Amino acid sequence: MSAAAEPVPPAMAEDERLAAIADLLRKADALPGAPSPVALGEHIVEAARVPKRHREALLKLTPMELTVIRFLGWGRSNGDIATLLLIAENTVRVHLSNVCRKLELDGMRELAALAGLLFYPAD
Repeated sequence: MSAAAEPVPPAMAEDERLAAIADLLRKADALPGAPSPVALGEHIVEAARVPKRHREALLKLTPMELTVIRFLGWGRSNGDIATLLLIAENTVRVHLSNVCRKLELDGMRELAALAGLLFYPAD
């Protein structure tokens, strides 16, 4: 007698997936022996959110670069970030480009994914 295939769950909505990821990150941080949070400038980030291969380079970013990627992680556009920080949109692009170079990322999509991992609100 063959075992029936388990039903595949319906695709989760993006918000549900993000909530599930945030829940997993909180559980990882609550485990005994979990690394302590990482201070990225004035921002405190759960250790499980900071990829080991980027940790050292992230600690060397300027406060403005960290602030720009924090807003990027919150889903803000370059224009929004420029308005919020009272700088030119081109300056935002320069900061993002510098972060990509310092973190040795392949481009803006990879930076946006990392910024979301680091700074997207867990709650």
